[in-house]
Amino acid sequence: MSGRSPVDSRPASRRAPPPPAAPGPAPRRRRSWRQAVRRDWQLYSLAVLPLLFFLVFRYLPMAGNVIAFRRFEPGGSVFGEYWVGLRYFRMFLADPTFWEVFTNTLVLGALTLLFCFPLPIVLALLLNEVRVRRLKRFVQSVSYLPHFLSIVIVAAMVMQLLSVDGTVNQIVRGLGGEAVPFLQRPEWFRAVYVSSEVWQTVGWGTILYLAALTGIDDDLYEAARIDGAGRWRQTWHVTLPGIRPTMVTLLILNIGAFMAVGFEKILLLYNPLTYPTADVLSTYLYRMGFESSNFSYAAAIGLFEAVIGLVLVLTANTISRRTVGTSLW
Repeated sequence: MSGRSPVDSRPASRRAPPPPAAPGPAPRRRRSWRQAVRRDWQLYSLAVLPLLFFLVFRYLPMAGNVIAFRRFEPGGSVFGEYWVGLRYFRMFLADPTFWEVFTNTLVLGALTLLFCFPLPIVLALLLNEVRVRRLKRFVQSVSYLPHFLSIVIVAAMVMQLLSVDGTVNQIVRGLGGEAVPFLQRPEWFRAVYVSSEVWQTVGWGTILYLAALTGIDDDLYEAARIDGAGRWRQTWHVTLPGIRPTMVTLLILNIGAFMAVGFEKILLLYNPLTYPTADVLSTYLYRMGFESSNFSYAAAIGLFEAVIGLVLVLTANTISRRTVGTSLW
């Protein structure tokens, strides 16, 4: 007998029809954006004011960048009188004062990033180890309250503390030293600015990292303890990888703001005596634009600063995506 399966020799018209296929899930109909807005209009309405803010104060002013390529005269056309091309860019690139200001911006930006980025991580890791709840809350409150102070108040406090008759110089005199005019010495300005920036921002960054720490699964710590890992190894192999996305996001944002370092605080704290180390791009273009009324020249400097900031944030995002696997987009 052959091993082949028998073949139905009946004509096709008399064969039994095949069993019906099992019904699959009905195709999901995609909602249009109009239906989504109509359904969740309350949620979308919350985004109206932020979008208007960015439109009015961020995107519409970009049209004014055209005066970097045109000669602008107060009282004339908003978009300048006539086209001058790259004249103002060549002017500031050939200006020795601009390069001094550019160097100050790089140095202050690098110092701010060096101290203000890792310190919140360190403080968050230390607070995460504190088991006394009241002490932990007290340290958190004391550390992040300066973030809510106005820049004007912070600058006034710094000037009062570091004046010739201020608290710091009184302590110096009490220890047998001589009073130091900190705010009139160029060599002291960077230390004063960075220390005040750390005091004002470290607490707020700590809150962000503490929030990220709460999302780490406790089972990972338990598994690490079973494998014999101590607190240091748990921090290195569990805690830091757990908050890595937050760290990378904040690092990219800080790099994006690298060139726009502390305009308001520097403007309030510096003076002509400290220009050699305190004058940065933002304060320099402020003086060129509003004090010297050279708006086209100031717009060219501002556009140059914005382009560098854009290149920095794009580069940092690309490097982070390729090396760490985490990025903003």
